[in-house]
Amino acid sequence: MKQNYDLVMERQIAEKGDEKKLLLHACCAPCASGCVDRLLTHFDVTIFFYNPNISTREEYDKRAGELERFLSLYAPETRLIVASYDPEEFLREARGLEEAPERGPRCEKCYRLRLAETEKKAKEEGCDFFATTLTLSPLKNAELLNAIGLSLQREGGPEYLCSDFKKRGGNVRSGELCREYDLYRQNFCGCAFSKK
Repeated sequence: MKQNYDLVMERQIAEKGDEKKLLLHACCAPCASGCVDRLLTHFDVTIFFYNPNISTREEYDKRAGELERFLSLYAPETRLIVASYDPEEFLREARGLEEAPERGPRCEKCYRLRLAETEKKAKEEGCDFFATTLTLSPLKNAELLNAIGLSLQREGGPEYLCSDFKKRGGNVRSGELCREYDLYRQNFCGCAFSKK
């Protein structure tokens, strides 16, 4: 039976209390919008833009810039950390899986890469929790993302905040915010393999 990770997140919030520090991995402004909207009432949120899967520097900078623009308008108190662009990190993980289907083993490696770096950065930043906006997308496997996030928790380190941000109208809210703030909405995850 599938776990309802939206309810798990609500329990985590209720048990741990508000005002905790959360490092939220963000893939883009559209996905971040719906997640930030929901999380700001519970957490001191810092956004972490780390996406070595994005195939070109131009696309990376465009997404990071759009995320910065959105936050400056919607949640100016929210800090943004933009990681250096290093597509070789992703390409090393994807080696041998170039022809794998979307949502297959290449994507799983990509999720693990980005969540592991988020956990590491959350620990460096002294955060209580880490999470990802990737569960907002109906094209991403929330079950797999949460399993990976939970597997990365370390004793004494930040706790993984389970989520399924598309629940409770999260995807709809993201669409509303995209229209309201005229956000750039890309039509591929970022990697060259998904683009083709």
